[in-house]
Amino acid sequence: MNLLAPGLLEGRAIAVAGGLPEAVARALGELGARLEPVGDLAAEDEATGEWARAHGPLDGLVYDGGAPFGAGGPEALTAMMEEAWAVVREVAVGALIEDGRPGKIVLLGPRPAVGPGSGAARAALENLARTLSVEWARHNVTTVMVAPGANTRESELADLICFLCSRAGDYFSGCRIELAD
Repeated sequence: MNLLAPGLLEGRAIAVAGGLPEAVARALGELGARLEPVGDLAAEDEATGEWARAHGPLDGLVYDGGAPFGAGGPEALTAMMEEAWAVVREVAVGALIEDGRPGKIVLLGPRPAVGPGSGAARAALENLARTLSVEWARHNVTTVMVAPGANTRESELADLICFLCSRAGDYFSGCRIELAD
């Protein structure tokens, strides 16, 4: 049962990157958000910034670190964080901060125990959210990290991310929201 009001995200443009789960993308769209997929530009800083400026104004970014992290390991952790930082920085600077409008960034961590380093990947995304919540507060950009449990249903994840992307989610910044198994 969907507890969120129809049209909750009407008129909001959300950049998505990293391989968002289908249920989350569908829920965002059904609630009225216009999704703007970053696509394969994520690893190219300047290209992502140009993309963000061309697709603005944007109201937010949802970055899924689970897909780039894959089965884990040190190389996957490094690659995920490099991509996360490039996407977050360039979308924020290219569209959210530059437009001077409130914006939000939702970082979705990999599920626990998907592979070696999954805890470190989740902690790294949490640290990024906490740090940027302080750094970008003056620009009215909020950041949150969502940590799904091993058995979190995609519908639960979708509801939470939609809520965080709504105006009601404006009160959350610099935190890690842990979903129970």
